[in-house]
Amino acid sequence: MTSKVVIEADGGSRGNPGPAGSGALLIDAETGKVLAEAALFIGVATNNVAEYKAVLVAIELVNELAPDAEILVRMDSKLVVEQMSGRWKVKHESMSELAGKVADQIGDREVIFEWIPREQNSRADALANEAMDKEASEIRKFVGEPGTSSISVITSASKARVVDIEFNPELPSSVRAPRKITKKLTTVILVRHGRTDFTEKHLISGRGGQDPSLSEAGILDATRAAEELSRVGTSGLFASVPKPTAIVSSPLARTRETASMIAAKLSLPYEVHEDVAEISFGDWDGHTNQEVAEKWPDVYEKWRGDVLLAPPGGGESITEFDKRVQSARAELVSKFEGQTVVVVSHVMPIRGFIKNAMVADWPAYWRISLSPCSITVLRFWGEEAAEVTCVNYSGHL
Repeated sequence: MTSKVVIEADGGSRGNPGPAGSGALLIDAETGKVLAEAALFIGVATNNVAEYKAVLVAIELVNELAPDAEILVRMDSKLVVEQMSGRWKVKHESMSELAGKVADQIGDREVIFEWIPREQNSRADALANEAMDKEASEIRKFVGEPGTSSISVITSASKARVVDIEFNPELPSSVRAPRKITKKLTTVILVRHGRTDFTEKHLISGRGGQDPSLSEAGILDATRAAEELSRVGTSGLFASVPKPTAIVSSPLARTRETASMIAAKLSLPYEVHEDVAEISFGDWDGHTNQEVAEKWPDVYEKWRGDVLLAPPGGGESITEFDKRVQSARAELVSKFEGQTVVVVSHVMPIRGFIKNAMVADWPAYWRISLSPCSITVLRFWGEEAAEVTCVNYSGHL
């Protein structure tokens, strides 16, 4: 059993900020054998971000491979060494967030950070450059078979996908975006509910209709979405997104059930907001689109091209619906300013949030595809600026 692990870590950026990579090795201090290597391509980032992420993935690997071992981290980044040793203050917000993630992984175990000259850190530097050259990530774990001298190499590219999906953690990423912003960033993670029997049968299901619950497939959808969201701010595709602090749900059964599973996984309560419910389809609820076209041919055809026309029987026009959803969006962005809020909703409300972020017109309500339990990430600075980070992500499903 390894009693002490030496980590060699480094990070680089070609442009600073620019395409960046992190490299790390885990070495058994007693035998000198390499236990694992990590070469991570992290997208556009600075040297300092890449260096912190190298330490983070290395500590995660030690927790997996040698959870009881002492740790010595050796690297040529004076900044990371001094900050993690507690001798320098962490002033920059993005560095503070990363330092916090490293500290969370360390927990109460003993870790020493030691500065070394750059020439003594060549192996970690080579791994960082490997990631930048390939624009890909890979983790290689070297696992010895007990009682033998053989070594098995376990390679995992998917586990190493610690990707920065955001360039600027505080302001919009584009240089053309507004810079004189007074509002703090509010990150909105939009999740469509899991499947229902209506979803599987392609039946129309809106506000004020039969309100179906999640099907067995929908419960599995929600379980997987909850697991993905539990990694937000820590690992995976959404590692650079701040952790959620609040959950909001539509009042309909399928969204509340999805939200409750997410809330349990994130150890957060959830609240219901009436105005992020699905659009109302009135008498058309519970029918397929083909059935509606056959039973209400004239009204249906006019409705398809008219944003002012509502379905019969108490349905909502897109114009009425948009007013409701945009009011809810503005309210939530203001209420959770400076935080990350998960909003569990439906196809049309999620499209409405995207429409606002893109300053788009009515076609946004029928040109965006959203799968059950897909994840969409938008960033709002009040009403002053917005950014679309991710739409309809479903890699967890």
